[in-house]
Amino acid sequence: MPEIHTRATDSVPPEAGAAADTGPAPGKPRSLWSDAWYDLRRKPTFLIAAGLVLLFLVIAAFPGLFTSASPRLGDRSLSLQPPMLTHFFSPEWLGYDIHGRSIYARIIYGTRASVLIGISVTAIVLVFGSLTGMVAGYFGGWIDAVVSRLVDVFMGIPFLLGAMVVLVSFDGRTTYVVILALAFLGWTTVARVMRGSVISVKQSDYVAAARSLGAGTWRIMTRHILPNAIAPVIVVAMVALGGYISAEATLSYLGIGLSDPAISWGGDINTGKDRIRIASHLLVMPSIMLSLTILAFLMMGDAVRDALDPKLR
Repeated sequence: MPEIHTRATDSVPPEAGAAADTGPAPGKPRSLWSDAWYDLRRKPTFLIAAGLVLLFLVIAAFPGLFTSASPRLGDRSLSLQPPMLTHFFSPEWLGYDIHGRSIYARIIYGTRASVLIGISVTAIVLVFGSLTGMVAGYFGGWIDAVVSRLVDVFMGIPFLLGAMVVLVSFDGRTTYVVILALAFLGWTTVARVMRGSVISVKQSDYVAAARSLGAGTWRIMTRHILPNAIAPVIVVAMVALGGYISAEATLSYLGIGLSDPAISWGGDINTGKDRIRIASHLLVMPSIMLSLTILAFLMMGDAVRDALDPKLR
């Protein structure tokens, strides 16, 4: 009877090779962030949202790559010309406003203000709110009481109304003035979430072990508490980013946000509302771009929330 030789791979179940692609290697330590990234890159909603966000970031950074037309110079002979949708990405593609300025060029250049304000406010709020909440949650006592009462005072101020009161005191409302006004009133939610997260994390055994080994306060806060308490704060900040873009557009629509020569989608929507019957594209085109931007950031924030929250898996 002939001898039968078998290969080592013949004894491996067929599903074993497929299982290798279903998650991180079982022998390696798995963190919350690695699990979250593994989930995110397999979510179609996150990939679509991330692609849109990346596109908006490129538009904001390099608007000249997408149009050669000036967003401020107009030709009166082209006033209120309707869109020519067959001329893709040309100045007349989305029509002209009452001053003969290309709406497509104004949408492209308006992306910079909206994205810059949204990201800058989120960054300031994330840093300041996280620092304040971490100090209050870690030390407790009178520090926690003072910070909590300060947060309550700021949360008692309606966000848009407070921003309006702050902005009307400035004559020239530039991008940086709007950023500071929104960040001045928007840090409270991040501070409250970070405080609660730190209070929960500081009771953990690894924090007690680090303290018993003689680790200093700064090391405990930065090496042990912050990495384990920051996840819910990042989720809140990412979801709020779309809200800050919406707040800027609302303030500009009301005439309190960005002022000339700054270009804002909210300001263009305000200009288009008076001529919606005769030239609806003045209102519709910037509104679509604003909605897509807010939706992209909200979708990405929701996907990150689902990935970082183990209860939602």
